[in-house]
Amino acid sequence: MHTATIELPSRWQPDLFADQVALARFDVATTPEIESALDSKAPVFIGVSGGKDSQALAYRLCDHFDNRGHAGPRLLIHSNLGRVEWRQSLPVCERLAARLGVELVVVRRQAGDMMDRWLSRWEANVARYANLACVKLILPWSTPSTRFCTAELKSAVIASAMRRRFPTGEVISAVGIRREESSVRARMPVWRRDERTVRKSGMGHTWNPILGWSRTDVIDYVRSRGDRLHEAYTTYGSTRVSCAFCIMGSEHDLRASAGCADNAAIYREMVELEVLSTFSFQGSRWLGDAAPHLLDAPLLARLDAKTVDWVGTSMGGLIGIGVAALKGSALRRLVINDVGPTID
Repeated sequence: MHTATIELPSRWQPDLFADQVALARFDVATTPEIESALDSKAPVFIGVSGGKDSQALAYRLCDHFDNRGHAGPRLLIHSNLGRVEWRQSLPVCERLAARLGVELVVVRRQAGDMMDRWLSRWEANVARYANLACVKLILPWSTPSTRFCTAELKSAVIASAMRRRFPTGEVISAVGIRREESSVRARMPVWRRDERTVRKSGMGHTWNPILGWSRTDVIDYVRSRGDRLHEAYTTYGSTRVSCAFCIMGSEHDLRASAGCADNAAIYREMVELEVLSTFSFQGSRWLGDAAPHLLDAPLLARLDAKTVDWVGTSMGGLIGIGVAALKGSALRRLVINDVGPTID
């Protein structure tokens, strides 16, 4: 791993730190592969979410490119997750692009947003179960071990946009992950070959330039640029910005998100799917418990039910059988009607 020479931005507040300390804190991690790609004027897509890490990443890299003399294209890219996003996330990205004077590319999954993906996953599984194509129902939600939310709605659509925009030559995807965030990220390399953006006529690179930064480094750097953080942090006290209600979110962050009125509608829609599917949003945590005061009386009654009596006709009977087989099912009595071994 190489460390680039650091030049502090013109808006840096010198009273915060001694220069030597600042140089060590805000370094840009790099490798020979990245340096070679930058020398060849490879375009760089800087992933931004509206969160603090991507803000710091964008500011730091643009300064680094200016001082390095990188002449290739630089763009911010944001994958909009639809109604599960904090409403302020896109405006934060737009403000960031305007302040840096670079283009913001906004991409979306064509088949629907994150909530649509969860709903369609549940509906498809119910249909397979009713047609005896599977023997058990599976949860609609993504999980820490099956993060199709990130793979399908972020990584895949961003890579597709990068390939379309630059069908030839090298291309770099810069990401603002940090080692201190998790044990998995602690093992991440500074550079890796990005198979999603490798084309017959060009290499794709994934670059993690701020791997060694701490949370304090990130916040101080954004503030040194005279920018402000997302309201999720400053107004509602969340520790992360991703989906308003994230499968990786702590109980604190779920409650913080529920405190924002903009998130009330998607909160209710997600709890509806919890109740319909009988699968909790997180393995041991029901989203409906985060802010029950936001739920209407009928939904709250269904959520609070300790036991359920199920009357199922046709497909409803088959689904009831599947629910009854689940470990810890609240189903007490099951009546099935017009249920046969096959579906005509």
